[in-house]
Amino acid sequence: MGIFKVILCIIFPPLAVVDKGCGSFIIVFILTCLGWIPGVIAALIINNNPNR
Repeated sequence: MGIFKVILCIIFPPLAVVDKGCGSFIIVFILTCLGWIPGVIAALIINNNPNR
């Protein structure tokens, strides 16, 4: 994961996972709406997962 992705995860988490699929985007979007920190954590986990 590059530095650009990490910065994007911190600033706007849903945009950072848009290339991972619709399900990931929706999950991160909902978590970001509930609270910014859960959205950032979910985006970092999804982007750090090598299987996706």
